[in-house]
Amino acid sequence: MTRRRTPAARVKAPLTDLENEVMQAVWRAEPCPVEAVYDVVSRKRDLKETTVRTLLRRLESKGYLQHESAGRAYVYRATERPRSLAARAVRQIIDRFCQGSVEELVSGMVEASALSRDELDRLELFVRAHRKAKNK
Repeated sequence: MTRRRTPAARVKAPLTDLENEVMQAVWRAEPCPVEAVYDVVSRKRDLKETTVRTLLRRLESKGYLQHESAGRAYVYRATERPRSLAARAVRQIIDRFCQGSVEELVSGMVEASALSRDELDRLELFVRAHRKAKNK
């Protein structure tokens, strides 16, 4: 079993469901003014614009967003891409529950039938392609 040897990435507080919806809106439309986020999030939820502003400030304090001033308005950008954020969250799970072993995580998912046959096949192709690329 392979264990991780590099230091852990900076841990950010996890996203709530509502914060995740806000992040999705920012990722789709960045740079993103408050009003654009409010327009997207308020389609599914009955929120006031002040609530969205509070959420954006909270996400910035957690390190997920940064803002710039555009006149009197704030324009938000994510500090990292969704895939990078997901990879770091998985890394935290691996470190916390699998003693730093990716193999432990993947074998646990396979044993728990958490992956479909199609997903297993795609993962196998992905790994094979990366092995070929590294051997070149």
